[in-house]
Amino acid sequence: QVQLVESGGGLVQPGGSLRLSCAASGSISSWRTMGWYRQAPGKERELVALIINGGTTNYGDSVKGRFTSSRDNAKNMVSLQMNSLSAEDTAVYYCNAVVLYSGLWRTVWGQGTQVTVSS
Repeated sequence: QVQLVESGGGLVQPGGSLRLSCAASGSISSWRTMGWYRQAPGKERELVALIINGGTTNYGDSVKGRFTSSRDNAKNMVSLQMNSLSAEDTAVYYCNAVVLYSGLWRTVWGQGTQVTVSS
């Protein structure tokens, strides 16, 4: 089956940077979107970045201008570069993809990685 595995989370000071990676495995025929979501305690899961196949990369308002997401087709990975981090960015970050697998379009989620911004 298709699996997404995030890495790179951890503790970072306010104003610092962190880079998350998401590795995809499995026989994927095609994809519609790949991106990142995050969820802080007591809050709804929100969109961070969304890469549209053949289109643009969209960002949530709260991270626009600070975060950059990109896909490396050769390595089958998606990254999220996070800059100018603040306490409000503390959350579990999830990789997400909508892929064609075994003839069906499926929404796949990674296990999540914790990002904590604190001094």
